[in-house]
Amino acid sequence: MRLGKSPWIDAVHVLWSAWIFITPAFAPYGYDLRWLLLTLTSYPMFLLLYARVLLAPARSAHRYALAMVVMSLALLPWYPASLSYFVFGCVLLQPQRMRALLAYLGMVLALNAILIGWALWLGYPWRMLLWMPLVTGIVGVIIHVERIGQRKDRALKLSHDEVRRLAATAERERIGRDLHDLLGHTLSMVALKSDLAARLVARDPDAARAEIEQVARGARDALAQVRRAVSGIRAAGIAAELASARLLLETDGVAFGYRLDGDAGGATLPHGVETALALTVREAVTNIQRHARASHAEVRLALEDGEAVLHIVDDGRGGAIVPGNGLAGMRERLEAEHGRLRIEAAPGGGTRIEARVPLGARAPGTA
Repeated sequence: MRLGKSPWIDAVHVLWSAWIFITPAFAPYGYDLRWLLLTLTSYPMFLLLYARVLLAPARSAHRYALAMVVMSLALLPWYPASLSYFVFGCVLLQPQRMRALLAYLGMVLALNAILIGWALWLGYPWRMLLWMPLVTGIVGVIIHVERIGQRKDRALKLSHDEVRRLAATAERERIGRDLHDLLGHTLSMVALKSDLAARLVARDPDAARAEIEQVARGARDALAQVRRAVSGIRAAGIAAELASARLLLETDGVAFGYRLDGDAGGATLPHGVETALALTVREAVTNIQRHARASHAEVRLALEDGEAVLHIVDDGRGGAIVPGNGLAGMRERLEAEHGRLRIEAAPGGGTRIEARVPLGARAPGTA
C-alpha cells in the first residue's frame, strides 16, 4: 500500500470463478433448482472468503483459503461446481517464502488426496478428478513464484526509498551543523560587539565606531562563508547523478545505460561545467521517470573540440516538451556556463536532449 498498490488488485483472479456457472452445462442435472439454491448460498460466502484472503495479514490469510477448501468438500455431495472453490482454496494458501514452497506443495497434495478419496466414495468418476492435483499444483506454483518475486521487488523498492530518505536526512543534518559552525561564533560576536558599541556611543564615539566596523567585517566574512557553503551544497557530480539516475529509473522498470566516451571517462571537468551537466542529467531523468513512459534511456558524455557534450535519449512517448518540466532550469544553468541546449524528437520515438558546454568558459562577469 505504501507503493500505491491497491489491496484489491488481485481480485481480478476472481474471474476464474466463472467455471462455477459453466460446470453445470456438462453435468447430468444441468442448471436445476438445487444448483441455483446452492450457488446463491455458497457464492457470496466464497467472495467473502476471497476478500478476506486479500485483506487479512499474511500470517492469517491461509485460514480463509482453508475455509474455501472445507466449504468445497462439504458441498461436494450435492454440488459438483464446488470443485472450483477447492482450486481457489489451494492456490490462495500463499507461502510467504521460497523455502516454504515444498511445504505448500505437500499441503496441496494432501488436500487433493482427501478430495479424491471423498469424491470417489461419493461416486464421482475418477476421470473427473484426475486433473485436480495437476491444476492446483501447477497454477499454485506459478502464481506463488511470481508473488515471491514481486514481494522481493517491492521490498527492494522500499529499501531504495528508505536509503534516499536516510541520505536526505543525513544531508540536512550536515547542512545544519555546517551553518551552525559557520554562523554561531560570528553571530555571537556580532551581538556582543553591537551591545558594546551601544554602550560606548555616548562616552567614546571613536571606540564605538571601531566596534561597529568590526561588526561589519564579521558580517561580511560570515556572508562570504555562507555563500561558499551554499555553492558546495548546490554542487553536483556527474558520476553521482548517473548512479542516482540508474537507481531511480531501474527501480521504476526503465532500463538505463550510460557511456563516457573517449577522454570523458578520465577527464576532470571544470567545477561549474560538471555541476551544470549533472543537474541537466537530474532534470532530464526526473522527466523521463515522471512523464515519458519510456522502457529504455541512455546517457552519453563525450569531449568534442573543447566542449563537453552530453546526450540523453529515451524511447518514451516523445511529443512537445512542456516548459516548466525542468526545461527552463536546464537551459539557464547551461547558459550560465556559456553552454547551449537542444531538444528534439529521437528517431523511432522518444526524446533526445543534447547539452554542449565549452570547457574553457568563464563565469559571467569574470575577467
